[in-house]
Amino acid sequence: MAVLLIADVTNGQLSTDAVAKALTAVAGLGEVHVLVAGQGGDAAAAEAATLTGVAKVLFAGDHGFCHTLAEPVADLVVSLAGGYSHIAAPSTSDAKNVLPRVAALLDVMVISDVTAVIDAETFERPIYAGNAIQTVKSGDRVKVMTIRTAGFDAAAAGGSAPVEALDTAASGGLSTWVEDKSAKSDRPELTSAGIVVSGGRGVGSEADFELIKKLADKLGAAVGASRAAVDSGFAPNDWQVGQTGKVVAPELYIAIGISGAIQHLAGMKDSKVIVAINKDEEAPIFQVADYGLVADLFDAVPKLTDAL
Repeated sequence: MAVLLIADVTNGQLSTDAVAKALTAVAGLGEVHVLVAGQGGDAAAAEAATLTGVAKVLFAGDHGFCHTLAEPVADLVVSLAGGYSHIAAPSTSDAKNVLPRVAALLDVMVISDVTAVIDAETFERPIYAGNAIQTVKSGDRVKVMTIRTAGFDAAAAGGSAPVEALDTAASGGLSTWVEDKSAKSDRPELTSAGIVVSGGRGVGSEADFELIKKLADKLGAAVGASRAAVDSGFAPNDWQVGQTGKVVAPELYIAIGISGAIQHLAGMKDSKVIVAINKDEEAPIFQVADYGLVADLFDAVPKLTDAL
């Protein structure tokens, strides 16, 4: 058996952390080939080739594969699918756009957010906002799946896999790329940060969210937010952690003014150490916290920031 792992590439840069963790997840399924698609992805292909466990990198350098539009990339993957028992990708926005189309074209199911690989046909994934783990057994000839990478260790660098250029041209699709708009930040990327400081509805306002940012900057951390904080306009949408936001599993997660609704817990409960600051001692967040402080965040957070 062989596995085709679709690399996450943005502006020619490999999302190394996501790809390396997805590689760890599928390494036991067979020889792993990594697909890098898009003009200008030469450096990304070369970097993917250095990951331990990669047998070969396939590089499709046609400009039509840039920006990971679902139609041309799905057609490319389907054209390669005959040689693979598994097609996988990190569970990113691009993968969630491409792989369901791949599965439909192959007439197989898509298995989303895989958190454990039991064997070649059996996988685990969370359901009900992470409150239950579903075991999925697939008899499809090709298993198509996205990997929730937060629970896996990243594969180390040190390999030297060959890079094979594909001369496949992108097919014309139903959609065209217009522009990308992405937030710029000096802070670590939320899904790969070692420390995350998140604020919730209890922070009270966008202005008071500066308390969260100052603490995060002291710790060199990424900033997150609960859905309640995002919906209230305290924080931008791309900071949202939870079932309908981003899933994180940092070494340290600090939840400030967050009650701990199950939808939020689904996005952060796999963090190695969880610290909660909330004035409500009955808040559900304390049930999953390793360390809890019952205190007014407007008193505790500035003192903590100053102490650091």
